[in-house]
Amino acid sequence: MKRTLFLGALVAITIGTTAFLVGPGDTESLAIGAKAPLTDLAMTGVDGQKTTLQRSAGENGLLVVFSCNTCPFVVGRGEKSQGWEGRYNDLNNMANAKGVNMILVNSNEAKRDDADSMTAMQEHSTSVGYTMPYVEDTNHQLADAFGARTTPHVYLFNKQMELVYKGAIDDNVDDAKAVKQTYLKNAVENMTAGKAIEPSSTKPLGCSIKRVQ
Repeated sequence: MKRTLFLGALVAITIGTTAFLVGPGDTESLAIGAKAPLTDLAMTGVDGQKTTLQRSAGENGLLVVFSCNTCPFVVGRGEKSQGWEGRYNDLNNMANAKGVNMILVNSNEAKRDDADSMTAMQEHSTSVGYTMPYVEDTNHQLADAFGARTTPHVYLFNKQMELVYKGAIDDNVDDAKAVKQTYLKNAVENMTAGKAIEPSSTKPLGCSIKRVQ
């Protein structure tokens, strides 16, 4: 009986090589076709400047990525997993070339005095060399409005700031060279080419956003 319970728990928490899968969350994720909420919410970036989603958007749209400084799905696990963070700058360059801007949002309010403080965000951004804005979502207001659940959790909006894709970056967090389905890249390319996006929604995998209870 104990062995059965152990195996059941192991299956429930393990996907790929990491054991930090999130639950369903307290709020529903923003629906495809919905307008971006709180586009005028001022958020402070690692450069000390305040910005909003509205000001951050490019002529053809905006890519919002909920991220953090420590989650293995973001930063990796040494030789076991690359994490998705190493693909951020390439995604930013690809999106920018299509007239789409990208912004990273840290909503881990429960870790604001520790690994996800503004100082830690600044240090992490510098060490990794982020080429896009990285902002603090105070009291996880934006994450709550989006229904964001994980780090990372991506949301792609068109030029009308309507949601056209949400979910995961691709199908392999461990190895960029082993990716078979480039969900987000395909969504950006199809959106800016006026083509249908399929799938428009995938399951986000990552650590839960650390909300204050």
